[in-house]
Amino acid sequence: MEAQKKNDQQTMKVRLYFPPESTAEPIAYRLVKEFDLTFNILNAEVTLGKKGRLTLELTGTAGGLEKALGYLHRHGIETRIFAKNIIWSEQRCVSCGACTGVCPSGALHMSQQSDWSLCFDDAKCLVCEACVKACPLRAIDVDVFG
Repeated sequence: MEAQKKNDQQTMKVRLYFPPESTAEPIAYRLVKEFDLTFNILNAEVTLGKKGRLTLELTGTAGGLEKALGYLHRHGIETRIFAKNIIWSEQRCVSCGACTGVCPSGALHMSQQSDWSLCFDDAKCLVCEACVKACPLRAIDVDVFG
């Protein structure tokens, strides 16, 4: 299991793939109540009775995360654990904005202030790597952790 540590807790980004019959289940409630996890929803495409995707940042103990993943699998929910991070080199970046046009989550966006500088919100990042290909100065790269 790939996870980054935060004090005695661990945090991981995971994408859940729901079969149509699981979209009505209280999955988030179960993750919190039964496995003592906290979560942040990064992206959601869930419609009742249809296939769905949910990208979460989960935080909890290693044991709680492991048990929660087992619970999800037993309920027919496939998971993809993110084993990468996007690294943005602010020093190399000239804020051209090329990456913002391809970022599906809005993790990369232009500041609304007078300088229109590039901003990167790692918590929103889906690690799709589209920004890496779009950056003409190679100021964005992928870091594999684990």
